[in-house]
Amino acid sequence: MDNKQPPTIIFHPIISSIQKIALYETKSRFYLMGSNNTQTRFRVLKIDRQEPRELWLVDDKMEYTQDEIIELVNMIDQGNRSKGGNRSKSQGLAKVVSAFGIVGFIRFLEGYYLILVTKRRRVAVIGHHTIYKIEDTTMIYIPNDSVRIFHPDEQRYVKMFQSIDLNSNFYFSYSYDLTQTLQTNSAAPKHIKSETTNESTSQNTVGNDEDFFNMWLSRKNWQKSDEYGIRSNPHRRFVWNDHLLKPVEKDLHRDWILYITHGFVGQSNVSIFGRSMYIILIARRSNRYAGTRFLKRGANCKGDVANEVETEQIVHDSAVSSLHNGRFSSFVQMRGSVPGYWSQDISKMVPKPTISCVLADPFFECTGAHFNELLKRYGAPIIILNLVKKREKKKHESILSEEMFDAVEYLNQFLPLHHQIQYVSFDMARMNKGKTANVMGRLGNIANNAVLKTGIFQSQEPYYNQRRVLNPSGSVRRSHREMTSSITKGSDVEVNPLIEDKIRDLFLTKGTVQTGIIRTNCVDCLDRTNTAQFAIGKCALGYQLCALGVLEQPKLEFDSDCVRMLEEMYEDHGDTLALQYGGSQLVHRIKTYRKTAPWTSQGNDIMQTLSRYYSNTFSDQEKQHTINLFLGVFVPQEGKPPIWEMLTDYYLHNKVAVEYRRRNRVLTQWWDDKVYKCLPYAYNQVAKTCSEMIQVQHSQEEMVDIYYDYHRPFELNQLADIYAYQVSHSVRDFMPHFTTNFSPFAVRIRPGRRREETSSKNANIRNPSMTGQSSTSSNASSASSSVDTSSDDEDSRHGSDSQLIPLKEPGEVMSFESLFPSMREVYGVEPQIPRRSDLILYKRYVMMGRNSTHHSDHSSLRSKMVQQATFPDVVPVRVELPKVSDISVSIYEQYVQRGRNGGFAPSPMDLHLYEKYARQQQMILGVPCREAF
Repeated sequence: MDNKQPPTIIFHPIISSIQKIALYETKSRFYLMGSNNTQTRFRVLKIDRQEPRELWLVDDKMEYTQDEIIELVNMIDQGNRSKGGNRSKSQGLAKVVSAFGIVGFIRFLEGYYLILVTKRRRVAVIGHHTIYKIEDTTMIYIPNDSVRIFHPDEQRYVKMFQSIDLNSNFYFSYSYDLTQTLQTNSAAPKHIKSETTNESTSQNTVGNDEDFFNMWLSRKNWQKSDEYGIRSNPHRRFVWNDHLLKPVEKDLHRDWILYITHGFVGQSNVSIFGRSMYIILIARRSNRYAGTRFLKRGANCKGDVANEVETEQIVHDSAVSSLHNGRFSSFVQMRGSVPGYWSQDISKMVPKPTISCVLADPFFECTGAHFNELLKRYGAPIIILNLVKKREKKKHESILSEEMFDAVEYLNQFLPLHHQIQYVSFDMARMNKGKTANVMGRLGNIANNAVLKTGIFQSQEPYYNQRRVLNPSGSVRRSHREMTSSITKGSDVEVNPLIEDKIRDLFLTKGTVQTGIIRTNCVDCLDRTNTAQFAIGKCALGYQLCALGVLEQPKLEFDSDCVRMLEEMYEDHGDTLALQYGGSQLVHRIKTYRKTAPWTSQGNDIMQTLSRYYSNTFSDQEKQHTINLFLGVFVPQEGKPPIWEMLTDYYLHNKVAVEYRRRNRVLTQWWDDKVYKCLPYAYNQVAKTCSEMIQVQHSQEEMVDIYYDYHRPFELNQLADIYAYQVSHSVRDFMPHFTTNFSPFAVRIRPGRRREETSSKNANIRNPSMTGQSSTSSNASSASSSVDTSSDDEDSRHGSDSQLIPLKEPGEVMSFESLFPSMREVYGVEPQIPRRSDLILYKRYVMMGRNSTHHSDHSSLRSKMVQQATFPDVVPVRVELPKVSDISVSIYEQYVQRGRNGGFAPSPMDLHLYEKYARQQQMILGVPCREAF
């Protein structure tokens, strides 16, 4: 048989085996002893304390059993005791602290410090993968006091470093790559490349030799399924402890390494008549060109923009939690400052410092580098939603609008039409000034058009009856086959056939992918940007729920439990990001632009404005120094000026200004060839790499058994303490107490809410659902004024459909076919008369079942029961006493005796189990002794 089916290749993320750490110390060394949750596998890390400046550590890469680790601890303890046997506090092996992971190592002007996670909290679950938030950390100085060399500036650096609050908005996971999107994590790895050792089994390029993934598919002897455990390489842009891991990442086993992200993570449960749909919102803040509001504007010479945040919205049907077999959907958008060399003068204490372009960039190299990076990460199209003001009496924000528009016009000259950057400008602040403003409605139209172009990611194929809804014109639903064929159509670049094969095998599961990104910005990328991202997220959520079979149409109404929950998540998302970048919470919230905010909120807006102004004026400089120190932008050196004496950090973030850079390509080609050849797919997903790959026999092996890691059957928990009972719930937290409609998509009309519907005058014009209005309501403004406002406040460039298309409801015509659709219309199949071969096969199956049951002869005879009388005679039934075995009688006698006389002495086997349990508890408590530690 030459025609054999290819195997089903399944990739499982490798779970870190070090989730608990105990730190012990002696005079000469620190010992980090890490174990898994069950404490059956251990690793040991030794750190030398005799070196005052350098970091010397030893990782033997060996795994120890529980008995071996107890023996090792006792041996270390005995070897460090005094000869007389009298043990003092400074002698022997002493436990310092228990922890859950290593953040990293840092050195200023003296020796190294060790930073550990001492407290964590579960904040989200993606399938069976748990995401933790750091609640507390500890910073321990490694060198012994006897060899310490003091420096006068050391304590100031330590205090500055500790002002970074690692207890707020820093996240990690032991099994899920939090630095990558769900779509990237679901993609198959194409190369094995270790970023720490720079060793690769395949060239990290697309279009050259056949890679190992394609070689698997060319094997002759197929297996039923191949399962592999993999460790993916993280996206370094979102690893905030990257600088802290550099001293040890090449020397330590990967299980010791934790990649920590900064931003926001939130999760909610939308209960749809008992069916739970989890919504997870993840915001990843970039560590490139990071800083505070007025000190980090625009972009650096590499195209890294300020306040860059990637926001991912994941929807998960909790019926199946496996990432491979479950139904997941995700949508990614981002925010970031206007790319370019611009800043604001903060030397004068004014509320709005003047915006100025500080450096001429005639070829828009900075902007081109930024969009090249976006194409590499997300693919095409890139849709820009610019919310900066366009028309002002005195130019302020409009300078940025002109700069952005000119840059997009210039860069699009060198791209084909189907890959060009699409630009949409919407003066959100100006439109909101009107009494009858419909800002959310206009954002809803923009969001709908943008989501139709980028699409959403789905791990499985949509249900049959949802395909026509999600793909009315072939725009939202982008299958792998359609996307592969679209690469060569209309392109003037010859594409290597191998690239097409790689893209076809990009995802091992059926479904659709998102290609491109919606990039939203205003001046600060805070208030207006967060409202616009909520509008986009709300539109995308409708398509996600529709694809998962929950909604019939991709429309969500305001003031429903689902949208109120999503609005609260985006409010928390915006507040967190605003505190990180601007120093205060949001000033103008979603309710402000919906015109539903109470008048009492104006006082809070004033307080937030003052808080933001105070933070930007008096504390931003110190915060910027701290961020530069934490991220390794500035490294203290002996004999060099300290960071607090530097007048500016411009040359730290723009290395090109102090060194010569040679251009690798002409100025008209602002993109990379490898990126362009993969469009509209993202190069990072087509050429995904992993650092380690291990073939496993089955998914129940401990290193990949995510089900066992999540449920932890070895622990005793109360149901109330399980995370699923603690997550925000639509019924418990948002549904009214007295209601007859339990749908989370039903509109809840309450006093003071839904102002758009109750105050509407013209009820003949239909509005899209994004406005929060019913289909029979309308704006207070007329149609003609709406057109005028659109021409003034909104500008769309470089799009295939610049005209905004509102979401219209289809005409409702009552007919028999609409009430009772056929099976083909709903499920895509139609019942047919079975074939003769199928009938023969079914008869064989029935006969096999009858022969295997061994019925008695009389069982096959049909009996006809005839009632002889109206009141039949009562026939007594005789029951024989059952025979009880001697073992059962003995067990019952022991049970009765325990009730009368108490318990019996335990068996030797039970005593052995209890002794083993006692030794384990002594080891956990950290009590070093001869028998246990």
